[in-house]
Amino acid sequence: MTPEQIAAASKPLVLELGDAFGRCPVTLRRARLLGISGWAFYVAGRAGALGDVRAETVAATLGFLAPDAVADGWDGAARTVRPSEVAAAMLAECCRWGSQHLDDLPRVDRLVGLLERAVHAADGSGMPLFAAWRAIPVPHRAAGARAAAALRLLREYFTGAYLLAVRAGGMTPLEAVLSGPEGEAGAMACGWPPPYPAVGPLVRRRLWAEAVTHRLAAPAFAALGPVDGTELVELLAATRAHLGAVARAHPAA
Repeated sequence: MTPEQIAAASKPLVLELGDAFGRCPVTLRRARLLGISGWAFYVAGRAGALGDVRAETVAATLGFLAPDAVADGWDGAARTVRPSEVAAAMLAECCRWGSQHLDDLPRVDRLVGLLERAVHAADGSGMPLFAAWRAIPVPHRAAGARAAAALRLLREYFTGAYLLAVRAGGMTPLEAVLSGPEGEAGAMACGWPPPYPAVGPLVRRRLWAEAVTHRLAAPAFAALGPVDGTELVELLAATRAHLGAVARAHPAA
């Protein structure tokens, strides 16, 4: 596989696995312990690595969330707790989830090694959120925690690359969301209110942006080479299958 092919094959797996901890009920309880809403926890947790910046800066960095919705979450959290504290809490939850769900994953040490090599090799130019998170040490050294943290980092890497590609293609973030698989439902979830522009003319541009995303992300996977890169894709697929099997066996977990 070429680096671009590895990026294309790993992207959907990384996007899913890198956000799995955020859907955990235990993670969501952390927001209540901090005294903020789940939305504020999500916005300030992701962008808190940037420090005490203005909501406009956060909206520009996150890109795909509506600015008004970002301001609601960011300012709402800041009235109660510093953004950096929310980010630390989110990272702790990510590591907790990883230790709980990935420590017993077959070949987890190999997965960690490949993920961390890709993270280290990634070019963070134009991706401030990825760069900010990469500069924060992972507080837990268990393999599962490190895997979860690396997956989350690569998720921000792919998201940052996609934002660059979308803007280079002449699309707005809203147009990119609308032309994606979730359409108007995705736009509403990201805080964009209707009415929405027509989607038809946007599809070709979105496909172009997807291809550019893979090209931008490719250097991280070029560092692995074709053999290790292919193995990473296989391990990511096995991780998703493992989590799916656990969820089916223990639906309440």
